[in-house]
Amino acid sequence: MRVHIATDHAGLDLSRYLVEELVAAGYDLVDHGPAEYDALDDYPAFCISAARAVLADRAAGLDSLGIVLGGSGNGEQIAANKVAGIRAALAWNLDTARLARQHNDAQVVAVGGRQHSMEEALAIVRAFLAEPFSGDERHERRIAQIGEYESTGTVAGKLEGLRPREFPAAQEA
Repeated sequence: MRVHIATDHAGLDLSRYLVEELVAAGYDLVDHGPAEYDALDDYPAFCISAARAVLADRAAGLDSLGIVLGGSGNGEQIAANKVAGIRAALAWNLDTARLARQHNDAQVVAVGGRQHSMEEALAIVRAFLAEPFSGDERHERRIAQIGEYESTGTVAGKLEGLRPREFPAAQEA
């Protein structure tokens, strides 16, 4: 499996550790940067590059997933999710990593480098990489609805009929 990885300065040490560990485990790693520590770097380009590469690999029929890292993983996940067709999930434990693959067929995992030890982060990433998509019809249907909204701006018959419930703030006596 090919794995694309990207980070910002806050995840650089973790990125290097993951690359070393995953290559030793037999994964083909592509590092989208940064190459060196810069406290003022901007993660969006690195993460978008990795997500685009995952999408291109998968379109070419290759078995490929991605990892994006930062201090919390939040911004990196958001950046990767801006690539049309990519589903990036923030994982903070083994269950969220596995469920991202099982239920959402996420192609990219985001991990917060300041939230976990290197060993914990490695376990989360390994769980994500090893878990297959379940293929359950209900999950495929939901993923298709996300894709439909992403490409058309609507989910047929779903958004227009929704009636949000409002709860006005209590008035002071």
